[in-house]
Amino acid sequence: MVTPPYLQAGDTIGIVSTARKVDVTQIQPALDLLARWGLKVKLGESIGAEKNQFAGEDALRARDLQQMLDDPHIKAIWCARGGYGTVRIIDLLDFQKFATNPKWIIGYSDITVLHAHLNGRGVETLHAQMPLDIDKKTPETANSLKELLFGRQYTVSYTDSSGISRNGSAEGVLVGGNLSVLYSLCGSASQLDTDGKILFLEDLDEYLYHVDRMLQNLRRNGYFNSINGLIIGGLTDMNDNTIPFGKTAEQIVEDMVSQYDFPVCYNFPAGHLMDNRALIMGRNVLLNVSGKHVELQYNS
Repeated sequence: MVTPPYLQAGDTIGIVSTARKVDVTQIQPALDLLARWGLKVKLGESIGAEKNQFAGEDALRARDLQQMLDDPHIKAIWCARGGYGTVRIIDLLDFQKFATNPKWIIGYSDITVLHAHLNGRGVETLHAQMPLDIDKKTPETANSLKELLFGRQYTVSYTDSSGISRNGSAEGVLVGGNLSVLYSLCGSASQLDTDGKILFLEDLDEYLYHVDRMLQNLRRNGYFNSINGLIIGGLTDMNDNTIPFGKTAEQIVEDMVSQYDFPVCYNFPAGHLMDNRALIMGRNVLLNVSGKHVELQYNS
């Protein structure tokens, strides 16, 4: 895997919106945060642009991201918000210049499209909170992003209170992201290769039967056949029908992976949560699940 250069004070971060529309006033707290970190900011033309729910037409959002990808003065690209829309522009992008001058791509949720696409091409990315609402999250949400962006050691340790985790240690490259997005990428040029990997999944505001349907699809596509470990982040604000599905989202996962023997943890502090820790996707990691104690550390 290729590790983009870590940031230093004085570097410039580009901020674009690849999905839903966002106004600069909505991300002002993030701009203030970057200033405190000693970083400069270049706002893309998608910030403040509007086309129905999107941050401008597909062509505008693609052009905006392309300019940031190709600009050698931009050291990282922070996607302003999620929603839906990144998949609409992924095939309009040219990563040739980016391959010779890689930089950190930062975001989560809908930005899983970029994580999957780039991790599959050997480049590390950062699954982390977007500028929108970063001021409403825990202090560790922003701190974890800062630590990883500046190349410092960062280990995640927490207590998994699910009662259904499966003990064990596993090593492998960390891949994954939003379950709904990964489900939508199956069969495309951005589909994940999970062979020998540690798979991370999270999601928000889905019906429980749909969670089951998406996981069934990943299973049938072989996603779980040869992974080394499974990390379940926030499965947040799930919905049920009048006739209950009969299981929680976590229990659906437990049932889905019962035939396998890799370690599994739940409630990992990443995803659509108040505590949304940054993760280096594409980096080799060591996962240890021991009772309620879970630790994730990077091997390089």
